[in-house]
Amino acid sequence: MIKTMNFSRANPSPHYLELQAMYRQMHMKGEEFLGRPAADTFPGFSLDAQIYRIKSLVVQTGADTVLDYGCGKGKQYEPRPIKDAAGVLWPGVIDFWDVGEVVCYDPCYEPYSKLPEGKFDGVVCTDVLEHCPEQDLPWIIRELFGYANRFVFANVACYPAHKRLPNGENAHCTIQPVEWWMALVSDIARDHPGVIWEFWVQSVVTTPAGTQYVEQKITG
Repeated sequence: MIKTMNFSRANPSPHYLELQAMYRQMHMKGEEFLGRPAADTFPGFSLDAQIYRIKSLVVQTGADTVLDYGCGKGKQYEPRPIKDAAGVLWPGVIDFWDVGEVVCYDPCYEPYSKLPEGKFDGVVCTDVLEHCPEQDLPWIIRELFGYANRFVFANVACYPAHKRLPNGENAHCTIQPVEWWMALVSDIARDHPGVIWEFWVQSVVTTPAGTQYVEQKITG
């Protein structure tokens, strides 16, 4: 059970506010632990591993507008060749998805820090939720669903990150098993029966062959 203490967008936890300040610092100054300059810190390319899954949801739901919630610097949407399953090259992610609009939101990067208005056909959130305090996740995930008319897509890592925050802490502050995420998301999703949702939860498994990353889809 998560102890939320009535945290919300209007009243986030102190830890959430502390993390926001550190992520703003990293966007401006870079990631010291790995020696990454500001331009290469949270550029947004974590979306790339998910664009084909998101495309499937766009096609399934007929979505035309998408909100990228936690987009980083938004470089993932700059013009660059994207190859589809048939080998056809598209000039960028938006063209590949064949949507009319993608809106970027990231509270820690000034150009995209304004809270979006209205609703969107789809909401995507990649490499974000594990960076959020556990006690704030209920209102954050409710916000994802609140913005969505047709689908919500997210991925989550259940292991420590390579990145470190300026205070030395690991960047993944919420590390929970897939069952925990399933319980949390499905409970919130019940209040949004018209919204399809798909979360990909990645765990680390140790086998005789070595360490492996295993993904599991939870959906509803």
